Amino acid sequence: MAAPALVALAHGSRDPRSAATIKALVDEVKAMRPDLKVETAFLELSKPSFQTVVDRLVKAGHEEIVVVPLLLTEAYHATVDVPQAIAEATQRHPGLQVRATAVLGLEPRFLEVLDVRMREALSASRVRELDALVLAAAGSSDPLANQAVARLARVWGARHKLPVVAAYASAAPPAAGEAVRQFRAEGRRHIAVASLFLAPGFLPDRAAELALEAGAVAVSEPLGAHPELARTILARYAVGAVELVPV
Repeated sequence: MAAPALVALAHGSRDPRSAATIKALVDEVKAMRPDLKVETAFLELSKPSFQTVVDRLVKAGHEEIVVVPLLLTEAYHATVDVPQAIAEATQRHPGLQVRATAVLGLEPRFLEVLDVRMREALSASRVRELDALVLAAAGSSDPLANQAVARLARVWGARHKLPVVAAYASAAPPAAGEAVRQFRAEGRRHIAVASLFLAPGFLPDRAAELALEAGAVAVSEPLGAHPELARTILARYAVGAVELVPV
């Protein structure tokens, strides 16, 4: 019996850089597991849609699908949009088995990826000294999602022995620019901002713009197509595939 197909389900963006980055990340997954059927899909704004991908897989004979949501927090998209998309797919295809895994999440090992992106930004800006860091994320109306980002920021700060504050591009304070200005008000002048986003787009661009206007010395690129993220996608898939096995 063939292994379940893996659908890496991202939110989507009007910015074409976002879809290109997600597809590059999924290419990393495919390279690690060439034996698996792996597809990219989006909830909205980008193509292909989740329903289009499901239709394609069903037509090709797949009866089981594991969906890995490429989301960093358990917020609205994870708790509402993903289940609704799966419910629609199973209603349209009776007998199809679909299992959604936990979201990609905020794994502590993603700090390694943050560090890689930060070193790239510091090198490009020729910055050799830091006295504070800001961890910029999308932000959510769900306080638990924002708290998860704040926890990761504290771990990151302890790792580098620097003060770190979490900032949000929407839905919650402080914004990245506000966080930078607060550090500057404390007398700190070498403040860098890490982009805790999967891919480029409006929100990371806006966070970077505000941070630089406020005096940040460097802003890193989003996490992007890094092997550590690809390995996490496959780890989520493995759990989902086991859960599809009848007891």
